[in-house]
Amino acid sequence: MIICDGHLNCIALIMEICEREKMPVQIIDGKKIAELLRTEIKDRVARRISKKLTIPGLATILVGEDPASQVYVRSKHRACDDTGMKSFAFNLPADTPQEKIESLIKNLNSDKNVHGILVQLPLPKHIDEERVLSSVALEKDVDGFHPINIGRLAQKGREPLAVPCTPAGVIYLLKSVLTSLEGKHAVVLGRSNIVGMPASLLLIRENATVTICHSKTQDLPSVVREADILVAAIGRPEMVKGNWIKPGAVVIDVGINRIEDASKERGYRLVGDVAYEEACVFASAITPVPGGVGPMTIAMLLQNTLAAANRLDNFTAD
Repeated sequence: MIICDGHLNCIALIMEICEREKMPVQIIDGKKIAELLRTEIKDRVARRISKKLTIPGLATILVGEDPASQVYVRSKHRACDDTGMKSFAFNLPADTPQEKIESLIKNLNSDKNVHGILVQLPLPKHIDEERVLSSVALEKDVDGFHPINIGRLAQKGREPLAVPCTPAGVIYLLKSVLTSLEGKHAVVLGRSNIVGMPASLLLIRENATVTICHSKTQDLPSVVREADILVAAIGRPEMVKGNWIKPGAVVIDVGINRIEDASKERGYRLVGDVAYEEACVFASAITPVPGGVGPMTIAMLLQNTLAAANRLDNFTAD
């Protein structure tokens, strides 16, 4: 059922929806796009190795035993193996002191076999996250979270050495369906340091007009309805309803949430922050969950690691 309010012209909306129904929504296959990118990275790694240069190496630091973080880290190591890169895993107990983590990072900063260092977030509450991220050598910050990299990202005319992987994947997916982001009105739901804020900064760099929404935003559905591009990264299952979507908008759903489902063998299913089936009626293109943004995050991490290795060796293979 279509629900209209004072902010929408019902007749115009219905006409737009009818027009949209003639054109099936484009499903942005992040898994396929990531596989193509990883194949390209694998070829570039092979070219580098053929020049007798060191194999690109990624070191991961996992503090604690969070199951989701363990899964993410293992998938990153598998991806390194698949593309011919080396990976080094450092799994530390949850009660590891700050000084020990920083000491490990200092050693990795000077290790010539390590070109990228990734500290899996979130860290335990007793750890000063900013201090840890700042201790990673700038040129090995493949996660793009070093304060200098974030600062450069936020400044006009400055270039970070790396940008955060999930936001970079968001832009990559958008460019797979839009010839240009320039002049588009992009609405970003969420202002986290990991996704929302850096995604907004990247969109601004593409000359989009950006609105950032959060828990204090008034009349959120009306704000979302103005978006040509919607990036949902708010962490609430299926919060964005179909009638929030402007007809023809491109929707990138970063959220991944578990909801109980007795019909599934594992007892739950994964959904995004957007009510997918409803949104498909309105959107011109949309990412599924899973299989949308998630695979791109790892692909962008591999790309950042390869770029760091090439930069450290002053090597250009492209």
